[in-house]
Formats: sequence, C-alpha cells, structure tokens
Amino acid sequence: MQMEKLVSLCRRRGFMFQSSEIYGGLNGFWDYGPLGVNLKRNIKNAWWHDMVTAHDELTAPAGAPTPYEMTGLDCTIIMHPQVWKCSGHYDLFHDLMVDCRQSNRRYRHDQVRGRWVEAKGQRIFVATVVETSEEVDDVTRRALKFFNLRAKNADDLAWDGDFVSLETIDDMSQVLGPDAKELGTLTEPREFNLMFKTIVGAMGSERDAAFLRPETAQGIFVNFKNVLDSTRVRVPFGIAQIGKSFRNEITPRNFTFRSREFEQMEIEFFCHPDSSQGWYKFWRDRRMRWYTELGLAGERLILREHGEEERSHYSRGTSDVEYAFPFLPKGEYGELEGIAHRGDFDLRSHMEGKLDENSPGLEVQLGEDGKPKYRGSGRDLTYRDDLSGEKYVPHVIEPSAGADRATLAFLCEAYTEDEVPDEKGKLQTRTVMKLHPRIAPIKAAVFPLVKKDGMPEIARDIYRAIKQQMPAFYDEKGAVGRRYRRQDEAGTPYCITVDGDTLKDNTVTIRDRDTLEQWRVKVDDCVSEISQRVK
Repeated sequence: MQMEKLVSLCRRRGFMFQSSEIYGGLNGFWDYGPLGVNLKRNIKNAWWHDMVTAHDELTAPAGAPTPYEMTGLDCTIIMHPQVWKCSGHYDLFHDLMVDCRQSNRRYRHDQVRGRWVEAKGQRIFVATVVETSEEVDDVTRRALKFFNLRAKNADDLAWDGDFVSLETIDDMSQVLGPDAKELGTLTEPREFNLMFKTIVGAMGSERDAAFLRPETAQGIFVNFKNVLDSTRVRVPFGIAQIGKSFRNEITPRNFTFRSREFEQMEIEFFCHPDSSQGWYKFWRDRRMRWYTELGLAGERLILREHGEEERSHYSRGTSDVEYAFPFLPKGEYGELEGIAHRGDFDLRSHMEGKLDENSPGLEVQLGEDGKPKYRGSGRDLTYRDDLSGEKYVPHVIEPSAGADRATLAFLCEAYTEDEVPDEKGKLQTRTVMKLHPRIAPIKAAVFPLVKKDGMPEIARDIYRAIKQQMPAFYDEKGAVGRRYRRQDEAGTPYCITVDGDTLKDNTVTIRDRDTLEQWRVKVDDCVSEISQRVK
C-alpha cells in the first residue's frame, strides 16, 4: 500500500512520470519531473562532492591504508565493440528467460515465483509474477480456477511449502505459468543478451554493429593509461564517473528499481595488490556510511557480504549495500550498490583478452602470418611506480551505485504519514517527505500570509535572495495551511511566512517540516539561517 501511495505522490507532485505517457508509455523507461530532476541531481552532486571534490588526498581517512587521490571521467555511451568482447559482456552478459507458449508472454527466469499445491489427486506448481504483496491472492485464485473450485472451497487446496523461485523447479511440465490456463506451457530457460545493439555509420551492415554501454566501468578501464599519462596521479587513486547505462531487461519492474535506461555512479579504485584487501574493506564501509549520513538508517539498510558461491570467478570479495524496499517481501532486501574487489581481471582482459573474428562489428587486425595481430587491445596497461621502480597490474575495487535506485530508496525512506492539528485543532493525516536537506529538491518555500498590506512584496524579496543561493519556491495561493501541506509532500525542509508582525518588527516565521517547530528571525537573516540549517 505504501508503494502505491508513493507512486501516486511522485506523479502528483512531479517527481517521476512514465516515459511517453501520452502514447501509452514505454515499459522500463521513466522521466524525472521538476522535483525529481532536482532530487536526483542533488544525490549525484552529493556523491561527487563527497567522493571526489571534497576528498583530501593529503592524509589518510579513517580506515584507509594510506592517503589516496580521486579524479573523474565522462566517457561515451558507445565504444568500440571489442571493449565488450574483452570485458566478457558480449559473450556472458545475459539473463535467463522463459516464454509461455499459450499466452506468448516472456518472463525473466529468476523473477517467476510460485508454490506447490495439491487438490483432486493432482500436484502442480502455480507460478506468478505479481508483486509479492498480492502473490498469495493471485496463486490462490488461479489454483482454484485450475481445479475448478469455488472460493468457498479454498480449504480443499493443500499448499506444500512457501513461495520459491522457478529456478528450483526441474520439471516444467507440472508448472502452471503466470498467465496460462494449462500445465507445461513454459519453455526451458534460455540465454538473452542484455546489451542494446545499434549501428554506427551510414552503411548499416552487420560489420557496423555497436552497443549501448551496459555499465560505465569499462570506459574507465580503457582510459586507465590516458589518466596516468595526462595527470600526476599515483597509485592508489580512484577514477569516478556518473553516466547513463542501458540494459535490455526482459521484465522491468518495481517502479524505477529495474529499468532499461538508468544512471550509474561508479568508482574504479586502483591499488597495489598487497594492500587491496584493506582498500576493499575501506570502500565497503565508506559507501555504507554515505547512505546513513544522508538519512537511510536503521533495519531497512544492511551491508551484506557475498558468499563464495555468489561471487564471480575473478572476485576477491563482494558486498552489497541493500535496502528493504516496500515492494519486496518482508525480510528481503534489494541491492542499492555493489562494492567488488575485482583483482586485476579488467585491466588484464583489455591487455590480453581474445579477439573473435566472427563476432559482428569486431574487425580483427591480422599479422603477416594471417593470425590475429593483437590479443585484447595490444596495449600495456601495467603501472610502474616512479619511486620504487616496481611494475605491476593494479588491483581494482569497484563501488558501483545506481543513481535511480538511490533516488527511489531515499523517496521510500522519506515517505511518512502522521497526524497534525489543522487550523481548527482537528487532527488530520499529513503526508510528508522527510528528505535530508542536502538532497531535498526545494530548500525553502516563502509565503506571504495574505496578498495585501505589502506582504507579497517582502516575501518576493526574500524569495529572490534565497534563490541566488539554493532552490526556493514562492507561493501566495490558498490558505497557508494548505501551502504547508503542499511543501510537506514536496519534501521542502523549511517554510518562511511573512505575516502581520513582519510589518512591525521586520521578522518572519520559519517552520521546520519534520518537527513543526516555528521560530522568528530577522528578514535580513533569512538566507544565512536557511543556508546554515541546510548544510
């Protein structure tokens, strides 16, 4: 229910809209409205400021093995196709999907859940892709229909065990698909590559095929030497990047949690192999702390270390920062950010990765002997320490966050309902977005109590002064109580009201969104008061 209310509020107040909504929408794509674009930009700016701009490389932060440097990049969305061959995405970047031969619908294998049930001497697995809060009702309804039972005979259904993933089912002939009326309509799972293919150039042949990047990380790896040669950075150092990525998800779902176009905030941190475990622990703890500092705290946020069976073959350690989104079953968490110790896999892959002359869009240079001239890029991506003379391939720690998932998590955490008295003392339900002031789309709203007696003129002057420093909003329409409520839903932390006393003593009332506390300050002190509290 909270998720439905949040989605409604996001549309009503201009946080997010379905892409191409007037044409029926496009699944997996979302537009950010006037409030949403500010919220997401504030999150990205906070990340860049805290990770890059404000980083002090002169001393080692708490938990860091040594001092380190940070810099940034902004790489292209389309790169040479060989990048994706050597990184493994061309061959390995896929999800498993299943099709329903009866409904002609397609599902991601690991997103189909269900339960075993027995009735009338037959045992079947009833599958569903309905949101988890409603999946019990969905499988019950469909089981009754399959066994030709009425709702009053629901006790005749003998359920066996809890909901489990379709991945655990070996015999698909006993599965009732999510939109099927008969058993055995689902195909065996098969691979589906998630990269979006496009054509570069005017010829339009298969040799001109390229791909929209599925992650921003590879642009950093292929520019590793460029950054070294053009700056004075020394290992250990990190390269940060914020940018769009694209994945052709089989079944996008859960609002903006799983989209086909999304934005990443990634760091590739290069370090000496001997100190890499210490850096992995540092970045794991640092990234967890960043979320708590901005308001994600308590039992809904966890840091989970992957078991050995979950990790990639090259991983030396992987942790996820996870959040208990409202659309997930109770006790389950969704990934906000992954922190991975990738060893030297990526740089070595781009030095030594094998070419495939049969891959579309991958032109292979041949030597005089007719064999591929280079393996991978053919470039030396090792690092030479100019002080010690040691030469090695750095290890990489990768904190990879989703800007859209972070935005969604902050919205979920901020959504609150409480009861407050109205102007007549009657309790009313108030919806308030308790966003941290650093990321709130609007920092302050300015109201004249009434549209006369010079109050609007004073309020506009205050608004203009604040607007030079931070996002502000001016509103003179309707009762002041309703204006407060609108700003509560927008997440505005402070409201400033110009009233009758302003004309007497040149002070205004400031109201705190969360505590409802009110206090008076001089008109000339409004900007500094709000700036100090926002910081």
